[in-house]
Amino acid sequence: MVTISVEGFGDIKLELDKENAPITAANFEKLAKDGFYDGLTFHRIYKGFMIQGGCPLGNGTGGSNETIKGEFAANGVNNPISHTRGTISMARSQNPDSASSQFFICDADATFLDGNYAAFGKVTEGFDVLDKIASVPVKANPWSGEMSTPLTQPVIKKITVE
Repeated sequence: MVTISVEGFGDIKLELDKENAPITAANFEKLAKDGFYDGLTFHRIYKGFMIQGGCPLGNGTGGSNETIKGEFAANGVNNPISHTRGTISMARSQNPDSASSQFFICDADATFLDGNYAAFGKVTEGFDVLDKIASVPVKANPWSGEMSTPLTQPVIKKITVE
């Protein structure tokens, strides 16, 4: 069980799927236990799609010092976890093995991502917190023009692993 505590919003509890995404779950757990996520933000919020966090630079361009193998079908890994509401998955660049620390949580079904992104768990409690974060006011992203940059980035106080 993992708890993401977000300042002013509350807690999101997740269950990681170590059977279908062992590398991804282990990477996330290690970063959480090391305190990597403490004080980072949700830097990309797209209501009706997902909230994204875990970038040490706060703008979607950073990561931890390591990258991991993408555990999804297009990269030769059988991972049946579907990107439905409450799924946690890894963000990445075009390189299928570029996931590092950035993750996203779907606030709506996004099954078009299935087979191309490494989903590794599901929200079990805190859907109200997910919805509150997804409803934060946003402005245009300076690089893409996408309306997804929060006016005030929600801060991850701590991610704990039980």
